[in-house]
Formats: sequence, C-alpha cells, structure tokens
Amino acid sequence: MTDRPALSHPHRKTSVLKMDEAALSVVNEIESEMTLYVLSDHCYQCLPQQLGKLPARPVSGTPTAVEFVVSTQHALTLLLNSTPANLEPCNVHFHFGERGNYSLWVKNLNEPSQVSCTMITDSEPINSYLPILFAFLAFALLAVLSAIWNTVKRLDVVTNLLIRLGSTVETERLINSELGTPNRLVNASTESIIPATTGRRLRSLDSFRGLALVVMVFVNYGGGRYWFFRHESWNGLTVADLVFPWFVFIMGTSICLSLSGSIRRGVKRTHLLWRIVWRSLQLFLIGVIIINPNYCQGPLSWDSLRIPGVLQRLGFTYLVVAVLDLAVAKDGLTNLSSETCWYSVHDVCLYWPAWLCVIVLETIWLCLTFLLPVPDCPTGYLGPGGIGDFGLYQNCTGGAAGYIDRWLLGDNHIYQTPSSRVVYQSMMPFDPEGVLGSINSILMAFLGLQAGKILLHYRDQHKQIITRFLIWGFILGIISAVLTKCSRNEGFIPVNKNLWSFSYVTTLSCFAFVTLGFFYYTVDVKKWWSGAPFFYPGMNSILVYVGHEVFEEYFPFRWKMANNQSHAEHLAQNLLATSIWVFIAYLLYRKKIFWKI
Repeated sequence: MTDRPALSHPHRKTSVLKMDEAALSVVNEIESEMTLYVLSDHCYQCLPQQLGKLPARPVSGTPTAVEFVVSTQHALTLLLNSTPANLEPCNVHFHFGERGNYSLWVKNLNEPSQVSCTMITDSEPINSYLPILFAFLAFALLAVLSAIWNTVKRLDVVTNLLIRLGSTVETERLINSELGTPNRLVNASTESIIPATTGRRLRSLDSFRGLALVVMVFVNYGGGRYWFFRHESWNGLTVADLVFPWFVFIMGTSICLSLSGSIRRGVKRTHLLWRIVWRSLQLFLIGVIIINPNYCQGPLSWDSLRIPGVLQRLGFTYLVVAVLDLAVAKDGLTNLSSETCWYSVHDVCLYWPAWLCVIVLETIWLCLTFLLPVPDCPTGYLGPGGIGDFGLYQNCTGGAAGYIDRWLLGDNHIYQTPSSRVVYQSMMPFDPEGVLGSINSILMAFLGLQAGKILLHYRDQHKQIITRFLIWGFILGIISAVLTKCSRNEGFIPVNKNLWSFSYVTTLSCFAFVTLGFFYYTVDVKKWWSGAPFFYPGMNSILVYVGHEVFEEYFPFRWKMANNQSHAEHLAQNLLATSIWVFIAYLLYRKKIFWKI
C-alpha cells in the first residue's frame, strides 16, 4: 500500500518500547467500532485478552488509528470483532520483532459484511539475539586460546624457557596447572580411573556438577532477560529448567560413591546416619535463610516466611535417598561371574528393596496427583489456572500439588509469584519446590544413585559404563515420549518443572545420563578435556550457590546500567557476574579452600 489516507489518532499512545516489545498501530477504515483481542501461541487453551477498542471511522472522514504495545516473545494471534453482527471478524497470526513498528489495516472488502486485515511492517525490528552470538564467539575464542596455550607450554623449548624465567616450583605448578592437564586419580600400574571416595573424586562428575551450577547462576542472575533463559511459564522446557534436576541427579550419584567409600573404610552406619541427618538439616536451614532476606524491609515477619526452596528440596531429597542407600549398600562389592544370568542387571537387582521403596513413593505421587479431590477443581487437574483452560479453573493452579502446599504450609509460606503469572495470569500462590514435587525429586536423585551404582559395579569397564548410561537414557527417553505424546501440552503427563511431573523427571534424567556419559568419556576415559572451567565451581558447589544468592545485588555482580532495556547490557552483566564466581571458585581451588557441609 503506497498511498495511505490521512489518519486521526483519537487514542494515540506514545511510549518508549522496552525489551521484548513492539509498536502496533491499528488503522480502522470501516464505519464500525472494533474490539482488538490478543492470544499468545504459548498460552494453551487460553481466553483471548482484550487489547483495546478501535473507534469507527467517521462517515466521509479519515480512518482512525490506535497504537498498542505488543509482546515479541512468542507469536500472537490478533482477533478483531465488530459490534454489528453482520460483520465477520478477522484474525491475524504474526510474530512481532523486538522494537519493530507495525501497522494493521482493517477495511471492508467488496462485500460489506466481509472485513480484510493486512499487516504492514513500518520499520524493521532489531536482532535481539546478536549479543548471544557475540558472547558465544568470545567464549569460544577464549577456549581456543586456552587450548593453544596448554599445547604450547608443554613444548620442550617453552618448558626450558619457563624454567629459566621462574623458580622450579612455580614453573612446575604452571606446567601442570589445572587449566591444562587435569590431576586425575589414576592407578599407575593399571591406568584405571578410581571412583570417588573421600579424598578421591571422579573428575567428570565434578565437571558436570559445575556445568549445572554455572548455568544455574547465569539464569538466576537474569540470563540476559531472554525468555528461554527463564523458567517455563507452565508446560515445556527452557534452559533454566534443566539445571536444578541435573544438580539433584548428580547429588544422587555422589551419595552412592561417597557412602560406598565410607562403608568400605569401615565407618559405622550409625555415624553415617548422623552425618546424613545433620547435613540435611544444615541444607534446609541455610535454604530458609537465603530465600527470606529482609535487609531493607526491617525484621523478618514469621507470617510471610517462605518455607520451601531449592536447598530445602535438596536437603530433604538427600536425607531420603542417602538413608535408602545406607540401608541397602553392601559392605563390599559383590563379585559376580559374567556368566551369571542376571549379571547384566545386577547393579539394579542387588538393591531391589530401595527400588521397591521408590516405586511405592512414585505410586503415592500418582494417586495424590490424579485421585485427590481438590475443592472447586477437577480431579487430576495439572493446569496453571488463571486464563488457561478457557478460564474455567482460575484458582486451581497446580491442582493437587498446589492444594497440598496451601493446606500444609498456608498461602503465606509458599512462593507468591510463580512463573505461571507471566503467561497465564494466575493469581494463586504456588511453590515449584513444594511438598508433592519432592517425591519426584527423590526419584531424580535415585536415578542419579543408579548412575553411581553403574560406576561402582563396572569399575574401569568404560565400555560397559557408557553403554549402560546410554541404555538408561534410551529407556527414560521412550517413557517420556509415551507420557508426553511428543508434545508440549497434549500428553498424558506433560513435562512441567513447576509440578516436577513424572515426565519431567524421566526427560531430564534421560538428558543427565547422556551428558554424564559424555563427560565421563571425554574427561576421565580419553582425557581430551580437563573439565575446566566447570570443574572448579563443581568442587565448591555449596559456596558458589549460597554466595551468588547472598551477593546478587552487590557490585561487581550488579551495577546500574546505562540502558536497562537492553538485552546486550543485561547479558554482559550476567555473564560477567557468572564468570566472576567461576574465577572465585578457581582461586579457592588453588588455595585448597572448600566449604563442605
């Protein structure tokens, strides 16, 4: 359209566009008042939300135009309805670009009862994803330079030069720095990798833990304010939804290796039980403290104290899984002949009582989730409430999971602003670390425990270990595919981080087995990679997690930005803050300072 008529703007809005926003001017050329509704593709079975009214064009007058601000995170469907019943509504499906300017022209076709809607781009949007590309290239360059330096410094010429320039001790330390060849725990006679016990750790496991922790710090600090670095509003997965379950999985693996080593050294089980209970209590108390900061609001009110949280969930999960493993762990590894008919599954069968307990717990979760009556809500409801499900169950957020938390803990002691508010506009408090979901976090940690059993029972049989990791990943992936029907919303049990649904656990455990297999193969078997820099925060995970929570709002982790509506500035700040914690973990590792609970 080249020649546009002059426009009148009776309700024109002028505002500066923020992140993830675009300007939309709706031009009405028909002589009827119109109402504009919007519906996000990301909002499953939602009611369209009214965006505003479009005044009718005056008879023989100029078209009217109204400006709106729309979201650019997901594709939208714009719906236009007219007051007269004889005019057919029109709808436009469009994905707006950030900071773009668009016009929607509404006019009659040849038939008076037919309406045409045409979207026009007035000014092109910016590419808000370029900062991610530049950041990736910058870190990739650092990785390449580090690899080159690690290769060069081992050349004889360079080694001799370093010896001349510095002291022998410092030169030896530099040559064998953890940034280069890792200090692996290897038996010199057999070249076998020794599983983690006290003082002896599996480097790939610490590296995997460090990866999960680094991503967790980054997304907790904001993730550049990109929607896919935030938690999913309800069903589905984003990057932020991966890290906590991985942390739980790795904790399960560590429990297996640690308890096995302690039992083989002759530590009494009663002493181990006391350590388990004490550590769980410490994790719970630290978690309560760091999620209820009242530095500027005066004394903390017990009436609004949030009880569930990340460390609380870790503490409870650790208690249950560690006690289970302590009850069934063997004093020594059972040496079965490979000819035994059940040898290929002996790492499972030997611990059948623990598996039975976990199956009972999972059955309890299924019964409570799908059979527990919830007042004014359908039985087995798994939705977000709010405007989801066509607004029929506005106060049913989370179904049985939300109901149990509100009944046991009270509305004021759970999370007040759940992620479902972003898209589904739910108003009920809901805690993603609530009581019912803790059952499935136990399952997640127990699957990690199974990974530890594989490492123990097939010690130094690298092919067997990696094969079993892949088999477990395949089985769990098939279960996830069946439960979800390979869809985000249409499955029997959708993947849902807020609920810690069964399919969420099987999906993330599938990823965890495959990822741990990759780390094990590249770090501990082939020794292609030292695990740096993730290895360092993985060795000091509690300190880094608590530290990043406590000092989040302090310099140098946060500062006043020149433009707080820029993804680039937020991304730079969040990446720098995360990198500082990695560097702190490295310094603490060099000084042999570790915070253990």
